[in-house]
Amino acid sequence: MPLPSAPTLPQPWLQTPLLESSALSKAAGCRIFLKLENLQPSTSFKSRGVGNLILRALQAHSTPQLTHFYSSSGGNAGLACVTAARELGRPATVVVPLSTKPLMIAKIRNAGAEEVVQYGESWAEADAFLREAVMKGKEGAVYVPPFDHEDVWDGNASMIEELVEKPDAVICSVGGGGLFCGVQLGLERRGWEDVSVLAVETEGAESLNMSLKEGRVVELENIQSKATSLGAKRIADKAFELGQRGNVRSVVLSDAEAAMGCWRLADDERFLVEMACGVSVAVCYDGLLRKLLPDLTSESQVVLVLCGGSNITLEMLMMYRKEYGGIEKAMPDVGEIPSSVTAPDGFADSSTQ
Repeated sequence: MPLPSAPTLPQPWLQTPLLESSALSKAAGCRIFLKLENLQPSTSFKSRGVGNLILRALQAHSTPQLTHFYSSSGGNAGLACVTAARELGRPATVVVPLSTKPLMIAKIRNAGAEEVVQYGESWAEADAFLREAVMKGKEGAVYVPPFDHEDVWDGNASMIEELVEKPDAVICSVGGGGLFCGVQLGLERRGWEDVSVLAVETEGAESLNMSLKEGRVVELENIQSKATSLGAKRIADKAFELGQRGNVRSVVLSDAEAAMGCWRLADDERFLVEMACGVSVAVCYDGLLRKLLPDLTSESQVVLVLCGGSNITLEMLMMYRKEYGGIEKAMPDVGEIPSSVTAPDGFADSSTQ
């Protein structure tokens, strides 16, 4: 079946809802709006950036019917590559590191990957093998980087372009910086450069935070966080550039806090997300958001990018709670909203509009 002409190609990502969360708003002491990127076809925001790159590649290629897409991510970017390529009628191959969990390999295969190859001890080794061996010399081969590409940033920026009202702040997780770049560029295009952005990482994977402290892009020796989707040893140069803007605050939380964000979100809103997303959710609990941005009021509007992710199961969530449950400052009684017990002083009994 011939590939449709460029104007008729489907968009391989969705315009997602923006949901105000009463529970998280009470916990944070301001109005929290969830941008539900966990509802994307690949279950993460990666559908936007990776999908946009693949769509533009097909529109620009002289023989789009011969294209074959190649990704080296064993996580959400690889899954998004396969999902988008299949939606657009093209094959995709993914090379993953040997450390990739069987769960993610199974999900990538089930999404329709033509081939999943395991190679290397790290993403960098898998990526080099992909480009130097797997796709080398292949007709129509198109490389799909997980975060460091202008088309990826442009695709991710679309989530900000979907907002109707200007928020007071945006919270997003940072790994390699693709989502963060999209948020910053999206705010710039809307003329909202003064909107505060909390760029959240986990301890042991804080490549942006370390780079900002050093005043240059630095590479971590290794990743020591369980939030593996944030495990980029080196931040994108563009992310470092945008991270130096005055509206950005870099935040680093522990794996325990990231895990807590996952189970509290499940309790409060019935959404299941991985630790890379949970670390941003954690900012809304225990009064932390108001400490980071003290000028916020009960009527301030904060957009939390619920970036999603596939590396999570109910069993994993229960393991997190068993391992890190001691981080809870208080546990709710029967009949209480889980987050209300740690709301900032004066907000536990308030209501959001």
